[in-house]
Formats: sequence, C-alpha cells, structure tokens
Amino acid sequence: MATDYDAPRRTEAEDLNEDSLEELKARRSEAQSAAVDVDESDTAESFELPGADLSGEELSVRVVPKQADEFTCTSCFLVYHRSRLAEENGNSLICVDCA
Repeated sequence: MATDYDAPRRTEAEDLNEDSLEELKARRSEAQSAAVDVDESDTAESFELPGADLSGEELSVRVVPKQADEFTCTSCFLVYHRSRLAEENGNSLICVDCA
C-alpha cells in the first residue's frame, strides 16, 4: 500500500467520522485474520538436515581444573576469577552476578 507522506495528517477521530460502515467492517475483518501462531520450536524439530546423523560422534573437551586464582560461586555454582568475587561470608563465595 502506497503512502503519501506529503498529504496532511488526519487524527483518528477524523478517520472514524469520515469512514463508511463498509470500510469499518472491512478493517475489522482484516484485523481478525485467520493466521495461526506457530511455535518455532515445534517447527524446528520436524526438519531433518541432510547428512546430520551425529549418533556416532563423541564430544571431546579438554577439562582444566580450577586454578588458584578462581572460586566457585555458592549461588550459581559457576567458576569465576577472583576479580568477580562480590561477597565472602565464611565459606560462602558469591559472584558479582548473583550479588
């Protein structure tokens, strides 16, 4: 639909006063479209990518032990550098994100 940006603007009250009953009915029916909302996660599960059989794959990750300058947050249980320490109450170490 083309828009004429040079045309004078009309208020909503002017639009309602000048519109015919048929135009109002047509707008109402357009607003009540029969489009169905589709959950994206449902549609993603139905697609199969070609050659995507990963059943024989193994994940190899190098695990590094916690370093001396790191701590484990007692709230979220993530390992952070000491610079991210917000609170220390006895044995409770809380990160900046959880504080």
